[in-house]
Amino acid sequence: MALRTQLPPPPPVPFDDRATSASIGTLATAFCVGGALTLLALSTARRSGLAGPADGAPLMRAPLQVVAPVDLRRYVGLWYEQARLPNRFERRCAGPVTAEYTLQDDGTVQVRNRCVLDDGRVDESIGVARTVGVPGQPGAGRLEVRFAPEWLAWLPAVWGDYWILKLDRDYQVALVGTPDRRYLWVLSRAPSLDPAALDAELDYARTLGFDVDKVVFPGK
Repeated sequence: MALRTQLPPPPPVPFDDRATSASIGTLATAFCVGGALTLLALSTARRSGLAGPADGAPLMRAPLQVVAPVDLRRYVGLWYEQARLPNRFERRCAGPVTAEYTLQDDGTVQVRNRCVLDDGRVDESIGVARTVGVPGQPGAGRLEVRFAPEWLAWLPAVWGDYWILKLDRDYQVALVGTPDRRYLWVLSRAPSLDPAALDAELDYARTLGFDVDKVVFPGK
């Protein structure tokens, strides 16, 4: 039977205050550098013009709200386009643009859009609009418009959003857009709108997240 040799315990490791201090110093330095970089990034973001709530453009855009209620009997009639975001539907329009809405017996609205082309001819498109219910908001100004043939009406893709985002109480000026903020129109009953009133509509659209710097004006 082999004899076990009892080895002496290892000597204690001496406390190295310099190494410990160096480690603490490294952690403190990393913490300070990280904080400084964070502050620098925030400062740079502010200088670069990234919008925050104080700038009137939230970082996360809220869903658009529509006017409610909207009396379609007062809304129908002739409207003159005052400004719009560029779109493929009106790329050939060079002069005045109008939209005429007519309430039909089945509750839908006939849409008749006209615009003047480069050669002076008038281009016309006729479609139909239907209201879309919004829970808790009876009579909300959320509609869908279709210009495709009636036999295609069952396809969701042929319907485009038409949301009334702002409407004065006299039904003289309307701001219309789409929830993805790609399309925007300023409409008025009068052929021309006071520049200050037009600017007010566009300023409001900007607060909603629309890129109003890209708007075009009919005939200009």
